[in-house]
Amino acid sequence: MARDEVLLVTRRWWERYGEETASLARQAGGRLLPLFLPHDPAARLDESERARITLAFFSGDVYPVYSRSFFAAVHGAPNLRWLHVFNAGVDNPVFGRILARGVRITTSSGSTARPIAQTAISGMLLLARPWRRWLDARSRRAWEPVPPEEVPADLEGQTITVVGLGAIGSEIARLARAFGLHVIGVRRSPATGAEPVDELVHPRDLDGVLPRTHWLALACPLTPETRGLIDARRIALLPPGACILNVARGEVVDEDAMIAALQTGRLGGAYLDVFAVEPLPPESPLWEMPNVFISPHNSAAAQGNEARVAAIFQRNVARWFRGEPLENEVGAGDVGG
Repeated sequence: MARDEVLLVTRRWWERYGEETASLARQAGGRLLPLFLPHDPAARLDESERARITLAFFSGDVYPVYSRSFFAAVHGAPNLRWLHVFNAGVDNPVFGRILARGVRITTSSGSTARPIAQTAISGMLLLARPWRRWLDARSRRAWEPVPPEEVPADLEGQTITVVGLGAIGSEIARLARAFGLHVIGVRRSPATGAEPVDELVHPRDLDGVLPRTHWLALACPLTPETRGLIDARRIALLPPGACILNVARGEVVDEDAMIAALQTGRLGGAYLDVFAVEPLPPESPLWEMPNVFISPHNSAAAQGNEARVAAIFQRNVARWFRGEPLENEVGAGDVGG
């Protein structure tokens, strides 16, 4: 007899992907029954409905409008055993509380790796090439070639250090190598030989590679170890004119120290998708800096993300019913407390 699981999910997501997902569950020997999140963000499921929930999917269409309604249901679901989330980062304390209940959590890590990496590399190219000058000239309808004294250095042969070699960091490294950069990867786990890097170092050796780092790309999760990782001392270890690319979390960098270094020219520039406070306050000096490019924690934007997330979740649904290890499962050290 097929095992029933009740999935908390949005009606919109189920209408798009539910038939295929339910079919995969049946093929794996189970039956997946949807329980729809209320369409009204202020509405809440009653106690009997919450008691039916065994699985939950925090899909992209939940955030941010329905987040409170979704997590109210999750927190009030005593029989919940597995939560899948559309994002890769689970540093929000809400996930720590859910994991502490014994609920398994999986992420969609890898689903947005390519668009995020492409955005990070585009930020690097904006800083490496004379786009600031060209855009300024265009705004004035001025035909102003770059003067000889401002011709930029070749990217080829420069060094990029990528902190975090998960799906995003690995894709940044792969693309950077295509531009001829020397790539240093920073991660805890030892080399397997498959990494798209020229060197691989442990985080304890980060200080040793910073003095030869022209581009510092941050793609690591936010953990107690990475919070404030790039502080004033480490910024001072970078060569004058080095640039920061941050698609990790704003708290990985000491933002005040970075701003000071950008203002003095010690740092040549930055591409920033994440910030210590989000939305970035209007009074932040980062808005006015000509050597800073900003995106509103939106570097992942791509039309294919939803389908990629759905594919990861569907694979895990089949694994769940077959009793196999889940893809992208997180542990206590990965989530916020």
